[in-house]
This record gives sequence, C-alpha cells and structure tokens, in this order.
Amino acid sequence: MSPPGGWPRLSLGCGNFGGIGSAPAFFGRGASEQEAFAIMDAAHAGGIVWFDTADAYGGGASETFIGRWRAARAPAGLLLTTKVFHSPHGDPGDRGLAPARLARSLEASLERLGVERVDLYLAHEPDPETPIGETVEAFEELRARGLIGAWGLSNVNAAGIGAALAYGRPALVQNSYSLLERADEAEVLPLCSAEGIAYVPYGPLAGGWLTGKYARGAAYPAGSRMTMRPEPYGRFAVEDVFDGLESLAREAARRGVESAALAFAWVLANPAVTGAVCGPSRPEQLDPVLAALALSLDAAERAELGSYFKAVAWA
Repeated sequence: MSPPGGWPRLSLGCGNFGGIGSAPAFFGRGASEQEAFAIMDAAHAGGIVWFDTADAYGGGASETFIGRWRAARAPAGLLLTTKVFHSPHGDPGDRGLAPARLARSLEASLERLGVERVDLYLAHEPDPETPIGETVEAFEELRARGLIGAWGLSNVNAAGIGAALAYGRPALVQNSYSLLERADEAEVLPLCSAEGIAYVPYGPLAGGWLTGKYARGAAYPAGSRMTMRPEPYGRFAVEDVFDGLESLAREAARRGVESAALAFAWVLANPAVTGAVCGPSRPEQLDPVLAALALSLDAAERAELGSYFKAVAWA
C-alpha cells in the first residue's frame, strides 16, 4: 500500500547522520546533529517530504536527529521510512528479521523518531536464518496494528522478492541502481513492474562517483567515501569508468548542468523506477538532485548515456 497520491519522486537518505550507514566503526562520525538539521531544512525547503533512515544508521543517531528535527520544525505531510536488520548498538548477535526482533526494533525506532507509526518499514537485507514467511507475517501484523503503513524489501534479488510474494505483497523494493550499477535491469526491475511493486533505489550517484569528485590520476578528496569506506566502490577505480565519467561530464556541460544532475535524471527517466533516494552530506549537494527533476530524457538519450559505461560489469 502506498500513500495517497503514491510515493514521491525524491527521498532524503539519512544514512550519514551520526555515522556512515550501519557500520559500527563509524558510529559517532558522519553529519553532526547541527549538520543533519541543515540538510533536512534544505531538503524540506526544496519540496522533499520523504525521509529515509534505518534503526542502525549512526547507532540510532539518524532516527534520533530526525525525531528532534520533527519536534522542532513540525513539518506537515512528512513521510518516514525506516529499516530493520542490523544492530543499532553494534552487537553482531543482535541482528536479523525474526518476528520478535522486528516488533522490538520498531518500538525503539518509533520512540527515537517521536512518532506512533512509520509510513514504510523495510527489511534492510535478507535474513537466511528466519523463514521469509515468518518475517512477512510479522510485517503484516505490524501493519494491521497501525504501526506501519506498508512494508518492503531492500538489498534483495528477484528470487528473494518472489519468495516474499508467496506470503504477502511488498509495497516497495529499495536496491542500489545507477549508471554504474545496473544488475537489477535483468530481473528485479521487470519483476517489480509486473507485480506492481514500487522500485525506489538508493545510490543513484554511486557513492559520489557520478558527481565528478573522483578524477583519473587524482587523489581522492579528504573525507570522501573512498577515503573512509571504499570497499563498496573500489571496483569503479578503473580506466573504463574514468572514460565514462569524462564523457558524462562533457554531456552534462553541453546541457548546462552538473554530472550529478544528469546521472540522477538518468535513473528517474527509467519508466520502471518510481523514485530515488538522495544522500547529501551537505545542503548544497541537493542542488543537482533538484535540478534532475527538470531534466527530461527520452529512451534514446538514456541509452546514449548508458553506453558511456558499457564496459562496466554490473553484477
């Protein structure tokens, strides 16, 4: 079930509030509360009314910052997504999608966010130790109790979506998708389209790689993901990618926009994509994301941009 009018085109990713994602090694780092407030203020002023977080982001700090911002700003019509799987305390023994854990985790999330329900509750990743039927039943029970508006899946393949569909219907799938990560085009996107499941990816700028911040032969900028948590993105540091980035930059300049705006618009222009999550670390990084909404790309233009990275292995 989606909100009245459907899911918005843009969602503010809050994974860098108080940390870097769910990694315990980075709890206490990332955007401070003051910086997070500035990002949320800028996003809301730009018309973004859907905030995306997780209980383990920043060890619970992300949800806490959002809750305090809500209390201070009282924004109208705000939609909230949070996720469950990882431990907000960095405890490797406290993870997964067991029904009792879902209920306990949601209770803590609602308290941190300062709300009585969240609009969307996502399984942050699959749990091989809990039968998917039990997880879906737990999600449906939480929805029946009015604690969540809908549930969905993240970081899941087509087989995982199919397994969930045997017991219930996820409202939304959230995977990584960008010009540099297109594996979902093979099975996940067609399945979501066929089943009427919203597809709202994270990572449309591939961890900053599609913004132009990483250049051939240049040192990575201080404080960037490639200096702090490079493991998910190290495979992009190859000549074929740098060739593609240079082509993307030339085309963006020809259109009078930034590379980030064009790369984000490429994701949104896919008819199978419902919307996308942006994760700025500073308020000004929202500018190219908002600019992407004004860019219209037809199928031929999308194909041309995609061809810049044709030598990249998507899987």
